[in-house]
Amino acid sequence: MMSFPLRSTSSPAEGDPERREEQARALCLRLLTVRARTRAELAAQLAKRGYPEDVSTAVLDRLGQVGLVDDDDFAEQWVRSRRANAGKSKRALAAELRDKGVDAEVISATLDGIDAGDERMQAEKLVRDRLRREKLGDPGDRDAEIKVTRRLVGMLARRGYGQTMAVDVVTAELAVERERRRV
Repeated sequence: MMSFPLRSTSSPAEGDPERREEQARALCLRLLTVRARTRAELAAQLAKRGYPEDVSTAVLDRLGQVGLVDDDDFAEQWVRSRRANAGKSKRALAAELRDKGVDAEVISATLDGIDAGDERMQAEKLVRDRLRREKLGDPGDRDAEIKVTRRLVGMLARRGYGQTMAVDVVTAELAVERERRRV
């Protein structure tokens, strides 16, 4: 009867400390090639894979020193991208950054550049773009107007805009669009 050596059941977090660090670094680099990540996201992935905290800290510190992990830069890029591509509000962006493990001070500093006027302009643009594709019905059709208003307010709410602003913007933009279509 032949006997085969048993496959090792040890996790990557066990064994030689240098090897563990190298494996943890390789994992982080693989994750970072897909997209930028926060220090907290990488730490969570390392913990999930069973790497001890001292190995994770050493690897993440080194990646931070060489500029591959920078929560300030991540937050700025995230905000710029999500505002431009998804039209997210300041409130929604703050929640997303918190979920990613970004420090509250970094979030605050990053979002300071967005004021209420910028928020309103972004909401108006989103509504205007969507209204161009909406079927408004007859000017006297109250049910159709209510449906369109609800859809647009809901769209803004999903992007984190407050209800008062959403209703104001939708009402104003709906009136402008009706006038534009009448001419």
